[in-house]
Amino acid sequence: GNVSFSCLEPQVVPVTFLSSSSYLALPGTSGQEEVFVSFQFRTWNKEGLLLSSKLHQSSGGFLLHLSDGKVKINLHKPGRVLSDITAGTGLNDGQWHSVSLSVKRSRVSVIVDSDVTSSAHASTPLQTFLGDVFYFGGCPRSGNVSECDTSLRGFQGCMRLISIGNKAVDMISVQQNGFGNFSDLQIDLCGITDRCLPNYCEHGGECSQSWNSFYCNCANTGYKGATCHYPIYEQSCEAYKHRGNTSGFYSIDSDGSGPLGPFLVYCNMTDATWTIIQHNSTNLTRAKSANRENPHAVFFKYSASLDQLQATINQAEHCEQELAYYCKKSRLLGKPDGIPLSWWIGRTNETHTYWGGSLPAVQKCACGLEGSCIDSQHYCNCDADRDEWTNDTGFLSYKEHLPVTEIVITDTDRPNSEAAYKLGPLLCRGDRTFWNSASFNTETSYLHFPTLHGELSADVSFFFKTTASSGVFLENLGIQDFIRIELYSPSEVIFSFDVGNGPSEVTAQSPTPLNDNQWHYLKAERNVKEASLQIDQLPQRSHSAPPDGHIRLQLNSQLFVGGTASRQKGFLGCIRSLQLNGMALDLEERAKITPGVEPGCPGHCSSYGNMCHNGGKCREKYSGFSCDCTFSAYAGPFCKKGKEISAYFGTGTSVTYNFQEYYTLAKNSSSHASSFYADMTLNREAITFAFRTTRTPSLLLYVSSFYKEYLSVILTRNGDLQIRYKLDSHQDPDVFSISFKSMADGQLQHVKINREEEMLFVEVNQKERMKFILSSGTEFNAIKSLTLGKILENSDVDEETMKANSQGFIGCLSSVQFNHIAPLKAALHHSSSAPVIVKGHFTESSCGTLAGADSTSSETTHSFADHSGPIDEGKPLANAIRSDSAIIGGVIAVVIFILLCIAAIAIRIYKKKGIYSKNEAKGSENEDSAESALKSELSMQNTANENQKEYFF
Repeated sequence: GNVSFSCLEPQVVPVTFLSSSSYLALPGTSGQEEVFVSFQFRTWNKEGLLLSSKLHQSSGGFLLHLSDGKVKINLHKPGRVLSDITAGTGLNDGQWHSVSLSVKRSRVSVIVDSDVTSSAHASTPLQTFLGDVFYFGGCPRSGNVSECDTSLRGFQGCMRLISIGNKAVDMISVQQNGFGNFSDLQIDLCGITDRCLPNYCEHGGECSQSWNSFYCNCANTGYKGATCHYPIYEQSCEAYKHRGNTSGFYSIDSDGSGPLGPFLVYCNMTDATWTIIQHNSTNLTRAKSANRENPHAVFFKYSASLDQLQATINQAEHCEQELAYYCKKSRLLGKPDGIPLSWWIGRTNETHTYWGGSLPAVQKCACGLEGSCIDSQHYCNCDADRDEWTNDTGFLSYKEHLPVTEIVITDTDRPNSEAAYKLGPLLCRGDRTFWNSASFNTETSYLHFPTLHGELSADVSFFFKTTASSGVFLENLGIQDFIRIELYSPSEVIFSFDVGNGPSEVTAQSPTPLNDNQWHYLKAERNVKEASLQIDQLPQRSHSAPPDGHIRLQLNSQLFVGGTASRQKGFLGCIRSLQLNGMALDLEERAKITPGVEPGCPGHCSSYGNMCHNGGKCREKYSGFSCDCTFSAYAGPFCKKGKEISAYFGTGTSVTYNFQEYYTLAKNSSSHASSFYADMTLNREAITFAFRTTRTPSLLLYVSSFYKEYLSVILTRNGDLQIRYKLDSHQDPDVFSISFKSMADGQLQHVKINREEEMLFVEVNQKERMKFILSSGTEFNAIKSLTLGKILENSDVDEETMKANSQGFIGCLSSVQFNHIAPLKAALHHSSSAPVIVKGHFTESSCGTLAGADSTSSETTHSFADHSGPIDEGKPLANAIRSDSAIIGGVIAVVIFILLCIAAIAIRIYKKKGIYSKNEAKGSENEDSAESALKSELSMQNTANENQKEYFF
């Protein structure tokens, strides 16, 4: 038939609205009862005017515009909106969308993308006739602009297939000025740009854009900044500790702004900072019926990827992992020159045949290294191949091999052959990069590192301290490009750079001088969106990146730290923890071989000494500092709340701290006491403590003197706090009562007492503060001892103090501090060396913490919930709140367990091995009790082996 080898399609002529001042004016259909307008558009902007027209023979107007990515239709008259409807959603996605508008008398309707579900209709109270001109995209800035609404932002994007009254508009005729009018348009081309391709949002940030720029949504990425480049989380537990955080779970980002994401660890903040990373199999696990053809293999999956683990391990000062192997006729290595029977695999998928406590490449266990194996012919206890339980246990600490990812066992298929293993969590201590530092001693000295050339983003962070007023921190140069960070004045830092479009700079100023020889933190970042600079915790300064610059840095020199290649004035002072795009630069190693630069920086306590609280003393270390809590009533890395030293006092308990032993005075009886104890005369005291009790009257604290002077702090029978000072043995004591409520209500009460000569200040629960004046004197002479609980020695005290002392104190005392003395800590932690005497039931407890306080809020007896013993701080999830019923149940369980153990030991001793083995095998059929059964068996064997001739029940 009639075939034509061509397709005659209508010519599509798009038009680009280049700016917010662009517009296209086309003649309308004035006065017609029905008008139909359709077109297609694409844009990245959420807002913009699509179509505007003046209402015919009326002072009102018609608007079709984008609002938050939706098409919105608005008919209005002065002071009155006739209709306001919306259609569609998310229309600013850069894709083509169609709009069909129909206006017929009093009815207006719009359909988006030919979808009836994305349509809207409205009725107006008046007949609507559109005007003479349709304005697409915007309004003219001159002429009769009253016909166009200029209150809305102009449209930026593309339009095509414009049709008015079912007649297509010929844009070529418009371009040739055949009809219509336009300004700042690009006809026959859609010039829209996809600014999210390529996507410059890092770490999974979601990219969106407008006509001129792109934006990154960093929610749930763990990063922040204009391109989601900078990490939210610290790189190590050491960094969290440096911020004053205590033990707990934290997310760390071990490579900072690098490609690895954050992950959750437990940070154990002791004097050393331990990072604890768990895996999926921490229980003691049996292995049976394994041989070379059918080995027992177990894989360990950690809470972080191997790359994240490697970054954490490389950054740590030391890492270790405990591996315990229990065996009964199950060998590890076999013959010294033979093939090992069991092995483990590390991070790099290499097989290792040394075991816990040994060293790489020696194929031994710890006992073989020490020469203490139970059979000297073998290098492991298990290789003795005995028909009884033994073990090879120790820590693996060669960082390059950690963590353990797999254990393979092949020797448990012989009669009575059995093994069990237990792998502890990965433990890493410290952060060798956080305190890595160098001291720059001349203005011409510097360190050099690899260039930043080719980087998409550059972020630099470090700590510095100096007494100089200016100097260059670092510099990286190219043929034209450069990056430089410098201390411009004592209180101003400048981050300057050129990425191919001229020099730019960001300036940050500090309200206080930066050359005060204290550590200050500085962070600078340049990416394709902006450049920013921040000092300490001051607001970040930033400005947008200039247009048309290089996407990637064009730098060809090395990175100079502490000086410049151009020999400008270098930096004098210390730089620490220098991070470049998440990578730590080893300042100390470079400083060792560089003239004018020394590794390490002293003087951390001058900046961080205020992190040691409650009388703790800052001690300098080569890598950082530590808080000495010896003379503080608190413990922990910062001697602060949450680490209170607390104890439960039972009936008649007494703790006495002797300031000076009495026998010394007896030996020097010829000396007058006042001269001998002149250094023990006080003009002021600072006393703090907390307590919980329901018993009255009670003696809380008593300080005695060799001169019959004393201070007593008691609870009266009605629960009032009473302070009794007797500083003159010939006068009655000064008595001061605080009676706003009963303090024997089982709640935790905090008390501060400060005396300065005759002025006495008392603060209760950190809010009630009172002032008193003493009349009995200003000097507390020859103080002898401090007593908590009950006074046991004969003392010449007043009647009220004697009444309070009749039963002493029953309850909880916490964080007791008398000047620089912490008597509770001395009694609990240093009883062998401190001059302290303890009588009665006295147990360390967590009763002084808020959790402990809450647990006995309704207490009516002296049985505090947690006086049974100390809490193991090494267990991060240990529950600090216990109940009396739990204690009773625990005691019953322990008694039953002991009886069962005794019975089992007797059976083990007096029964045949075959009968016992048969019974044990039957008892272990339940998988849930396998671990406890194995532990019980190991415990029984160890008990029997300790003394095989004599048993005491």
